[in-house]
Formats: sequence, structure tokens, C-alpha cells
Amino acid sequence: METEELIFYQIYPRSFCDSNGDGIGDIRGIISKMDYLKALGINAVWLSPCFPSPNKDNGYDVSDYCAISPELGTMQDFEQMLAMFHKNGIKLILDFVANHTSTEHEWFQQSRSAKDNPYRNYYIWRKQPPNDWKSLFGGSAWEYDETTGEYYLHSFAKEQADLNYENPSVRKEMQNVIDFWAEKGVDGFRCDVLDMIAKDFIKHKNGNGTRLHEYIRELFGRKKTSRLFTVGECWGSSAKNVALFCAPERRELTAVFNFEHLCLQNDRFSPRKPKLRTVCQRMAKWQKLMQKNGLLPTLFLENHDQPRSVSRFGDDKKYRYESATALGALVLLHRGIPFLYQGEEIGMTNSHHKTIEDFDDIETRNYYFEKKDKMHQDVLLRNVNAGTRDNARRAIAWTEENVATYLPAYSEKERVNVHKDLQAEKSVYGFYQKLIALRRNAACFTRGEYRLIALKNYYRFERRFQGETYQIIVCFAKPCRLPKLKGELVLNNYKTIGSRLKPYQVLVYKKPSGE
Repeated sequence: METEELIFYQIYPRSFCDSNGDGIGDIRGIISKMDYLKALGINAVWLSPCFPSPNKDNGYDVSDYCAISPELGTMQDFEQMLAMFHKNGIKLILDFVANHTSTEHEWFQQSRSAKDNPYRNYYIWRKQPPNDWKSLFGGSAWEYDETTGEYYLHSFAKEQADLNYENPSVRKEMQNVIDFWAEKGVDGFRCDVLDMIAKDFIKHKNGNGTRLHEYIRELFGRKKTSRLFTVGECWGSSAKNVALFCAPERRELTAVFNFEHLCLQNDRFSPRKPKLRTVCQRMAKWQKLMQKNGLLPTLFLENHDQPRSVSRFGDDKKYRYESATALGALVLLHRGIPFLYQGEEIGMTNSHHKTIEDFDDIETRNYYFEKKDKMHQDVLLRNVNAGTRDNARRAIAWTEENVATYLPAYSEKERVNVHKDLQAEKSVYGFYQKLIALRRNAACFTRGEYRLIALKNYYRFERRFQGETYQIIVCFAKPCRLPKLKGELVLNNYKTIGSRLKPYQVLVYKKPSGE
């Protein structure tokens, strides 16, 4: 399977499917939904962390990189799941949490025990904070530890200590982690905040340090890792840096997540709703940039850190089906590698809750308690509901029934659930199946070039390959005039076509050959 043919589906294991009724999704739950995934048409899965963790940051605080979290299952369960994915033609990549470990990891426990411990230099310790770096979850990034009377760096929660990649032993340990799972047969890795593993204390820059590319090559540029698919989460990537990450001759990464099309608010908890037109403008920009450099962009609107796209960019009430399917077309019909997030394929919306006790996300709770005496409670909870990472992490509603989960249940489960969507005349899942089938069956969408035609009240672009051309139109929220189109209508998320495009209408035409 070529890279451009991959269609990823991200599974957040604690929230996907619970097989034993303990309120936590697990590996056997994933196995039980294999037919569901295969029927959707995806051919690759990105599995969020499944490793032992105290879950201060929902699995992104790893305490053992080479084991399976007992709450999720056993290594035998994992191996069975991997074998079943491969049997069904589905590749599997794992989350590689490269920048930090849990403070409960044995390395850190040894590191904090004494200044002369061999593991001391696995982490970044200072007698005094050398700068004013802030944690991305709020507060200082430097935490005082009484055992040795020094401070350690944590770019995220204080329970997530940053690794010291300047230490060759750390780089070797992380190579061993990659090799352990590669030998199990996994097909690659999604690399968490990868651009942060190289710090530059002289320039006071926490990320994109001068040795970043060297470190990445040391991890993934080896002969034994050459077969792996690798995608880096790199928030600060410019077009130039993406080209450096992904140029094949540099032996670094297969692809990089770029977030410019999602960075449209002052912060995560800003209530302002971004315009879909702006999202499309930025997607179009990166389509042209990456095509010019012969590289494949990543295509996504959701992941475990993002609010639900139909609530953020569409209309999750009156036009939920229409906007969910329009957004699906943006992800699946552009040039690049699509990444869907669990629940996106049924049009899951943001969840709404009335008390901070209904939220688990550490970033959300830190924000709430920092602001609770400075902001009216109703406004604060509005912001929390709009921006919390828990929107993506609440359990998929397979039915409308109340089931126990580690997070309070998705508030819209009676209106939006898998069982109901699969039975619906206007099924989001059904339209996603059509989009994926089109992508998999028409080489235009995997190997074709991209061409922007118009971006005004609608977004109109073409995909071309070897004399075949498809034209895609995505209308924004307001109806507008339908431009003249020729060819065979292949997809339409409405029943009819009039003289005007309807809100969030998607039309896909196959143009006559030679035009």
C-alpha cells in the first residue's frame, strides 16, 4: 500500500469501546468493532497511547513504554488486535510520546533520587529556573523537587517531566522503544509534540532547537526503521521546516501535522466560532505549498485534542448531517493523507455540561480554576464546553443507552449515536463510506494534482490525474448561486440540486474526458 493510499482512523482507546463494562474502553472493545471499521473503508489506524500510565493527561504521561496498560488489556490482546488489523488490510501506528515521561516512570524515579544517580541526566534539572518558560497547561514549566533541592522541566503537567535528548543514553532508550514495537509488527508511529524534543536554552526556545533534525534522524533514519510510516506533531512548522522534515533523502519523517488551518482563535477556550471559509483558505494554501514541494500534506479537522468539527465549523443543530458530510469531503477529497477521528464519521458534536466536576482534562481544569474568580460562571462554563479536549475524549455513543464511562457520558447521545446513524436515511457514516470508496477507487484522489478554482461563498477545486478530472464544490453556511458545471454528478449530500447551493452542500462531478 502506497503512502498516498492511506486513510487513517484515530482510536482513543479509553473512549472507543468498553468490552467488560468497567467504564473504560479497551483493546478487546476495539477488536469487537473490527467489522465496523472495515465497513467504513479505512485502511490504517492510529492508536492513541495504550501504555501503562497514571492518566494525569489521559495516557500521554507514560510510565512504561514497552507494556500495555492493564486497564486496556494484555500484550496478548494487543497482538491479537494487531493480527486482526493486518488480516483485514488495515495498518496500525502507535502514539510515540517522545518529549516527556510520567514522573512515575522508573527513569524519573531514579533521576530524582540523587544527583549522582546514573539516570539523573535523563531529565532536565537546574539549581534555579534558567528562564521564565510556562507550561502549556498553565503555570511555570519548572517544578521544584525537595529530594535533591533542584527544579525539573515539564512543558506540560508537572507529572510529565521532559526528557533530555542531549543525553545519548536517552536517544538510545527511545530507539529501543521504537524497535520493540516495530519488532511486534506495528507499521509506524505518530510522534507526539516531536518538535519539542530539542530545546535551545541559549536562545530561550522550548522546541525546534538546532539539533532537532539530528535527533529525528537518529530515531527514524536507521535502516531497520526505514519501512515505518512516521508522522510528527509539529505545531511550529513553517513550509520550509516541513520540507526538511519530510524530504525522503533526509530520512526523517513521512509526514507532519500542520495546524495552521485550526489555529484560528486566541486560545483553546475562546468562544468565537471560526469561519469555514478561513479554514478552506488555509487548507488551499497548504495544498499548493506541499504540491509545489512534491510532499503530501496531512488532512484532518479533528483529533484527541480538538473540539468536534461539526460544532466548531458547521451547524450542529439544524444542519448537522449536511455540515458533517461537507467537512468529511474537505478531509477526504483533498490531496494528502486523511486522518479521521473516532465519532467524526457519525457527526458527533461537542458535549455540554454544567459543572466542572463533569470534566477530566487537566488543561480544562487548570483553566477553570485559574479563571473562576475573574469570570462569570456561565461565561466560564460556555468557554470550557466549547474548547475542552474532553469533547473529543467522551466515549462514543454506540447506542442511546446510559452506560458507565470514566467521563460523564456524551450529552447528545440520544440524538447522535452509532445505532441511530446507521439506521438513518441521512446517515453521516453512509456518506463517509461513499467518500472513502470514491477516494480508494479513483486515482485522482490519491495521486492527482490539486487546483483551486474559486473560494468565495463556496469552495471549488479540482483533482486531476491522467486525463481524468473531478470537481468538488463545498458550500458554506449561506445559500448561494450554483456555478455552471459539466459532467456526471458523483456525490451530493442533498437529495436534489437547484439553481442555488444549499447550506453545506457538497457536490462532486466527474468532468467529461478531455475537458
